[in-house]
Amino acid sequence: MNYSLLDFCTLIGSLGLFLYGMKLMSEALQKVAGDRMRAILSAMTKNRLTGVLTGILITALIQSSSATTVMVVSFVNAGLLTLVQSITVIMGANIGTTVTAWIISLLGFKVSISSIAVPLIALAIPFVFSSNNKRRYMGEFIIGFALLFMGLDGLKTNAPDLNANPSMLAFVQNYTDMGFLSVLLFLFIGALLTVIVQASAATMAITLIMCANGWIPFELAAAMVLGENIGTTITANLAAIPANVSAKRAAFSHLIFNIFGVIWMLVLFYPFTHMVSFLVERMGVGDPRDLIEFARSIPEETMQLIINNSSELTAEQAGLHEQYLNYQVSTSYALSLFHTLFNVTNTFVMIWFVKPIANIVSFIIKKKETDEEFQLKYISTGMLSTSELSILQVRKELGVYSDRMQRMFGMVRDLCKEENDNEFVKIYTRIEKYESISDRMEIEIADYLAKVAEGRLSSDSKHKTQTMLRIVSEIESVGDACFNLARILQRKRNDKSVYTPYMNDNVELMFNLIEGAIFQMTKTLNSDEELDIETFNRSLNIENEINNFRNQLKNQNAVNVNNHDYDYLASVTYMDTIVECEKMGDYVINVMEALRESEK
Repeated sequence: MNYSLLDFCTLIGSLGLFLYGMKLMSEALQKVAGDRMRAILSAMTKNRLTGVLTGILITALIQSSSATTVMVVSFVNAGLLTLVQSITVIMGANIGTTVTAWIISLLGFKVSISSIAVPLIALAIPFVFSSNNKRRYMGEFIIGFALLFMGLDGLKTNAPDLNANPSMLAFVQNYTDMGFLSVLLFLFIGALLTVIVQASAATMAITLIMCANGWIPFELAAAMVLGENIGTTITANLAAIPANVSAKRAAFSHLIFNIFGVIWMLVLFYPFTHMVSFLVERMGVGDPRDLIEFARSIPEETMQLIINNSSELTAEQAGLHEQYLNYQVSTSYALSLFHTLFNVTNTFVMIWFVKPIANIVSFIIKKKETDEEFQLKYISTGMLSTSELSILQVRKELGVYSDRMQRMFGMVRDLCKEENDNEFVKIYTRIEKYESISDRMEIEIADYLAKVAEGRLSSDSKHKTQTMLRIVSEIESVGDACFNLARILQRKRNDKSVYTPYMNDNVELMFNLIEGAIFQMTKTLNSDEELDIETFNRSLNIENEINNFRNQLKNQNAVNVNNHDYDYLASVTYMDTIVECEKMGDYVINVMEALRESEK
């Protein structure tokens, strides 16, 4: 088999296309899906059974468990599914993918979704160039979806073509008589082949070829199918490389789920395969275990003529060819039935252990300091608590919201001091991500408050609800101001502006004032006690200091530019930074005033 450097580079390029498609689709989902998509997905996965059914339906439609798990990972990355919800969908995907094996057995072909990828891109182009943001994001999502399938198809077609070169694997017949050790060996071979070929359906076809040629018996082919269930999880884990910690956990849960399933199946392996053989024989297509005996009872040259359906077959050989086809059908049916029964049984067993699986993957994949969850902590988009308890939950969520904005401002300070280009980009990207989280939190908390307001509330509770809506808006404005500061610092870096020590000292002093104001806001929101007049006056004094300092620097800036103490270009980003900080101070004091008003 010839496999050139160009083929290898094409394989790596396909992997890049696949990862970029996943990233583009995930980012577009965050922009276009909104709460409606999350509500739909939450409804579809509101319990274990509906989550599994969702996975079965999606995978049966798109004919790829890998694609389903990749989409689930992107949903988790976009904050549309929780880890527990994603595990149930992945369980369903394992059942849905067995449809592919039946199509191979019954029809001998698989419809490729990638064939419509390019038309999908053509459909998306008008959306991408639309002036409407939602349509543009929808276009990006469609293109990401198409690129994802093109990448998957490229991974399959540019991998070493083992399908067309089954003789490469003929050596395995030397390792079929080692008892249970052979089962473990072929399980590993199945997993390895699926990792290489990047499609369990293709590995299933290779397994059928090995069986049909009489290299391995049905039991070892079933062991390869078990291995394929482990190998197919690599796709989702590859998709999770650029994703957040929740998406990585969702992808890893697929691996854990299948490994646990394979472990209990190995304990019952021989009784289970005998049961499958019995069921297939009762279907009237023959015993799948007879194929290996048939293949070994015929001379190798004759067997090759029968397999290739040569035109030179004698009448006796034509009869053997017909018999061989019947054995092949019974074997393919048996493998498909084994695949289906294993996944259905495994899902039925493991569905009761969804939370332990979630706990295991959360323990193995630790949350880093730089990772940030999308979901709210104290409130959900589902059923409301009592009105008074709901208001208390929102108050706690506002504390979490303020904590995030405090961390975001800390990143802005780090960005201001960062000199390394790569580290600067990392911090800027993280600030951008936090700004997106801030926008999502504002919408979700505001929507929750709107639902609370629809219920029966006391006049005091109604007043608190209104002030909380104002607080949510002001905290989101703090996040916007942080992102604006990051963009100003990026512009300063692009302009190659150099600040004098005097300018740096003033920026540092302004940042200290803002940090103090945000600290007071966060401390107050996280406190169970009412805002006292002393704390409020302290925040008011900081706000006055910020305003006075801004006015002083603004007046002095004109003098300094005229005196050529620093150039005008540097003064632009310098004053933009000072003014943006002053705006942030306004947002913070607005939060404190709203809190003071709500507690009167």
